[in-house]
Amino acid sequence: MLILLPPSEGKTAARRGKSLDLESLSSPVLTPTREKLLEALTTLCRDDPDRASAVLGLGPAQHDLVVRNAALDTAPTARADTIYTGVLYDALGFATLSSAARRRATSRLAVTSSLFGVVRPGDRIPAYRLSGDATLPGVGSVAGAWREVLGEAVTEGMGTGLLVDLRSSTYAAFWRPRKDLARRVATVRVLHESNGRRTVVSHFNKATKGRIVRALLEDGADPRTPKALADALTRLGWTVEVGEPTAKGTQLDVVVTEIHTS
Repeated sequence: MLILLPPSEGKTAARRGKSLDLESLSSPVLTPTREKLLEALTTLCRDDPDRASAVLGLGPAQHDLVVRNAALDTAPTARADTIYTGVLYDALGFATLSSAARRRATSRLAVTSSLFGVVRPGDRIPAYRLSGDATLPGVGSVAGAWREVLGEAVTEGMGTGLLVDLRSSTYAAFWRPRKDLARRVATVRVLHESNGRRTVVSHFNKATKGRIVRALLEDGADPRTPKALADALTRLGWTVEVGEPTAKGTQLDVVVTEIHTS
C-alpha cells in the first residue's frame, strides 16, 4: 500500500544539517525535473525578489520566504516528516507514532511536493515555498512539469498494492492514475453530516485524513483493494461509503457527525 499525501503550505525550517543532495532522495527518476525546478526557483528568488513574491503569491511581510528560497541549494535539511507541518501532519503525529508504525510510514507514505515531485518521510529536504498552482519563468506551470514524469515514481511506489490517494485537487493535477491502475486506486473524501446535510470542511477534512493515516499505520492494515480499505476503516471506527469504480479509481466517503480539529 502507498498512501499519497498532500504537502503542507507551512513548513518548519531545519536549524542545522547538511545541505540538499538531490541524488540522495528517493525516486531518482525525478532528479532531472527536481534540478530544473530548483534552479528556476532559486534563480528567480535571487535575481528578482519582487517578481518572486508575485509568482509565489506572497505579501510584503513574507519576504523572508523569498530569501529562504534563494538559498535552498545550501540551506540545512531535515527529514521530510519533520519539515512538513500543519493540520494533517499534526493529526498524523509522526513523532509520537509507535516504532512499528514509524517503520510502516517509511515504506507506505509519500508526500506530493511542488519542488521534489514526491518525497518519502526519511528524505532530507530544506523548507521551501512553492505552491502547486505556481508558474515559474523558463519552466511553466509546476503541475505541467511533473505531469509527464511523476507517474513512474508513483507506480513504482505502489508496486502491486493499493494506492490511497489523499491529495487535494491542486496536487492531484500533477498526475492522474492510468485506467489500468484504477482498480487499485482509492481516493478518500471526508464529509461532515449535520441535520441531514453533508459538507466538506477544509480544516476538519485535513485533520481527519491525518487521523486516518495514523490509525492505519498503527493498526498495520495493508488492504489490497478499495473495498478492503473501506472494511479496514470501518473496523477502526469510521463510517465509510464506497462509491462505484471509475476509470480514475474508487472514491470512499468517510462520513462524520462531530468535528474534531486536533
